[in-house]
Amino acid sequence: TMADILPKLRETYCGTIAYEIEHIASHEQRMWLREVIEAGKHRTPLSAEEQRGLLQVLTRVEGLETFLHRTYLGQKRFSIEGLDVLVPMLRKTIDMAAEQGAKDVVMGMAHRGRLNVLAHILGIPYRQIIKEFEGGIDVDTMLTTGRTGDVKYHHGATGDYTTSSGKVVEVSLMPNPSHLEAVNPVVEGVARAEQTDRTGKDAKLDQTVVVPILIHGDAAFAGQGVVAETFNLSQLSGYRTGGTVHIVVNNQIGFTTGPRDARSSTYATDLAKMVAPIFHVNGDQPEDAVRVIRLALAYRQRFKRDVVVDVVCYRRWGHNEADDPSYTHPILYAKIKAHRSVRKLYTEQLLRRGDIDPDTAELALQDFRERLESVHEDVRQLEPKQVKVELPEVSDEVQPGTDRARRTAVEREVLERVLDGLERRPEGFRTHPKLDKQLAGRRERFEQGRIDWALAEALGFGSLVLEGRPVRLSGEDSGRGTFSQRHAVLYDYLTAAPFAPLAHLAPDQAPFYVYDSLLSEFAVLGFEYGYSVDDPEALVLWEAQFGDFVNGAQVIIDQFISSADAKWGQRSGVTLLLPHGYEGQGPDHSSARFERFLQLAAHGNIRVVYPSTPAQYFHVLRRQAVLEPREPLILLTPKSLLRHKDCVSTVEELASGEFQELIEGPDASADAARRLVFCSGKVYYDLLARRQEAGIDDVAIARLEQFYPYPGERIRAVLSRHSAVRDVVWVQEEPKNMGAWSFLSHRMRQDLGDDQTLQFVGRSRSASPATGSHQRHVAEQEALVREALEGKPAGVGRSAMPTRVRRSAS
Repeated sequence: TMADILPKLRETYCGTIAYEIEHIASHEQRMWLREVIEAGKHRTPLSAEEQRGLLQVLTRVEGLETFLHRTYLGQKRFSIEGLDVLVPMLRKTIDMAAEQGAKDVVMGMAHRGRLNVLAHILGIPYRQIIKEFEGGIDVDTMLTTGRTGDVKYHHGATGDYTTSSGKVVEVSLMPNPSHLEAVNPVVEGVARAEQTDRTGKDAKLDQTVVVPILIHGDAAFAGQGVVAETFNLSQLSGYRTGGTVHIVVNNQIGFTTGPRDARSSTYATDLAKMVAPIFHVNGDQPEDAVRVIRLALAYRQRFKRDVVVDVVCYRRWGHNEADDPSYTHPILYAKIKAHRSVRKLYTEQLLRRGDIDPDTAELALQDFRERLESVHEDVRQLEPKQVKVELPEVSDEVQPGTDRARRTAVEREVLERVLDGLERRPEGFRTHPKLDKQLAGRRERFEQGRIDWALAEALGFGSLVLEGRPVRLSGEDSGRGTFSQRHAVLYDYLTAAPFAPLAHLAPDQAPFYVYDSLLSEFAVLGFEYGYSVDDPEALVLWEAQFGDFVNGAQVIIDQFISSADAKWGQRSGVTLLLPHGYEGQGPDHSSARFERFLQLAAHGNIRVVYPSTPAQYFHVLRRQAVLEPREPLILLTPKSLLRHKDCVSTVEELASGEFQELIEGPDASADAARRLVFCSGKVYYDLLARRQEAGIDDVAIARLEQFYPYPGERIRAVLSRHSAVRDVVWVQEEPKNMGAWSFLSHRMRQDLGDDQTLQFVGRSRSASPATGSHQRHVAEQEALVREALEGKPAGVGRSAMPTRVRRSAS
């Protein structure tokens, strides 16, 4: 009867938990959620032991924050106060994940509450946290290693968490910059790598062993586009992780911005409706907060999909503890000031029930405060270190032998074995007729010593997986390749069934993965970065559709790829493939903006390479897979050179060569040369063609293949061999304020002989990377090539005189 039903409905849907599930497209999931919610099993009362444990956790959470607030008044810590229930929610999540088979939990979160999570989830000692407030960072180590360190609320950590049933789970909290939500795809990539068993060619994905947890702020969740990108990754085959638990810490305010100015949607969590159910819970109700986690973990286990828990709470202080939020929100903060803490409210609730006595509750808080005071006193007794103020200069040159730790050449027999595998197809597989002829020519090119870029890449990847080293490549259209050159995945002409030959070379090979990603740079590069952090054995590559599209992932580059080692000691070997070269395709498809990477280069943090031959590409891929220490590789790749008749390599160059940071020749003899030209990449082939066409035999050309670390020793050797040459030229396709000129000019200036001058030839400074007129592009290119070789005033394409730099006597 209605008299029976109505109280049940009110109990289910009119309490301090609310459910948004009707947007879910799957009928099975909707029905399962309705039945579970209305059955109410997740709402069963907590036992007396669970209640005491919950109160104990809330006491520690509040006790740590109030101690830090009182002891370090005004210091930033991004207090958890107001969202205290986050810690017991995380503990319940890990407890349930362990019961469901998880061995590891990977977490990402921004600043708020981070110190408390480090202390009460990962077990970081209070002593270590207090020491950082006292300025106890090891500055000496930072100075000698070139590392900068980071503020305490950005650091990550790994710790062992013991569940209520005695199981031990490794919990990793990833370091995170101030760029809110940027860590989301990184966490997913780490989790995916952890879930992948890479012991055989058919790697198995066990999504039960690792649970990713992401903690968001309400304003950032609604406002940051990477949140939507990461949700879009969640069900894609190359990126799924078995469901992420999202906890939205809903302060109902951003820095100073209220909800009406922070989003257009009703709820901060509305964008999650694309893939996930959403459960809302009152943050002042710790038992309900724990109960809703029961439902979230049950859903994840059943359907292997993301789930969102929105904790409606508040922020007791401002954005940080030095900020006064009442300037902009006086009414809200008057209410918060008068509002009792979560611990006090829960204590009162238990007292009303008669589950505890008042003295027990207050004594527990007092004991905890005294414990912190004792730790604080011990830390203060430590003798403060004297901080050095001199930062030692660290060379950014290639050190002799550094980049040649292991051989990258591959025996011809192995290369032929890869080639055989590239030609095999499953029985009955029908290759596209046009493509069949193109692929059939690979063996002929191999035998003739005309290995092109795509074949060199396939041989490089194939040789690595045969050696037992996994290869993972992802990006927009990476399976076929933007320029229809790779064809790492073939599709049956009649059934469209996919087949990746490199994944089936041998029974004992390592896995080869290639994935066409969603149309995203930010989230996908973040994912691959995270994957590479967790799997140092794999060659992990992300490919931009065009090189300049990498600027859509600039946050990942600035905050993780270039600086994570310096800030947090987090190493990665991720490789970025960025198509680069001026072919008259306009401003948006010419430049990979590699001047930005050169600006970020310091203390050997990255490698920046612009190879000019397929063999160089082959060797640098293999070198990146084995080189220590692991550092990200920025690899500029070609477009028109993919099919250029002169851009080919021989089998011998792959079988016996190695990567060269600088290549000389074909060359005029040192005695005959009147001019020495340095260049890189595609423009070399333009210079070569012009030199042959004009019959120029007194200009030497050297190709710089690696920009960073700077190969100064090799450049000095070339300059020394051509010491009689007065005019040294750096020529580039890019405008003068782009490309390598700003990076190279002062370095090369120091290496010049006493009578040598350094001259720039290239496009004049510009706000845009390239012209949109193909006719103008051709004229510019012809002019800069002619001037580089002949030193004549350029015509249409030249709009700035060469810059001449003479080495000073000093």
